[in-house]
Amino acid sequence: MTTSIFVNLPTTDLERSKAFYEGLGFTINPAFTDENAACVVLDENIYFMVLTKEYLGTFTDKQIIDTTTQAQTSIAFTRDSREEVDEVLAKGLAAGGTEPRDAQDYGFMYSRDLEDPDGNILGFLFMEPAAAQMGPDAYLAQQEAAAAATGA
Repeated sequence: MTTSIFVNLPTTDLERSKAFYEGLGFTINPAFTDENAACVVLDENIYFMVLTKEYLGTFTDKQIIDTTTQAQTSIAFTRDSREEVDEVLAKGLAAGGTEPRDAQDYGFMYSRDLEDPDGNILGFLFMEPAAAQMGPDAYLAQQEAAAAATGA
């Protein structure tokens, strides 16, 4: 069985949201798109359903937050290099997104956050493959030991 992921995101301007996500290089599935929602295809198993706030409200009895001032979730995506992280951020900024804080460089991981025009938070990160395999503490200890051995 294959699992697909559908993430529902609120928007106050559906057309603007569609243009933003297309600007990131994603596609819109017209079969699941109407005046209330757009299906953004990230890959064959991951989708964003960008929903008008009013329509999203029909899915829950809870209050739909104002994503420009409150964070409900942050969704992170890996990239294959630091350069790819920077490239996707450049696309997102050109498409109307904002970068809410400076890039974070942890030595084993590099990440940048991008907010869509509604304030939904998307993180993009690159993690050194060895750090992903070993864990960040072991990777950093190995890097420190290597630097000490070479006198760097």
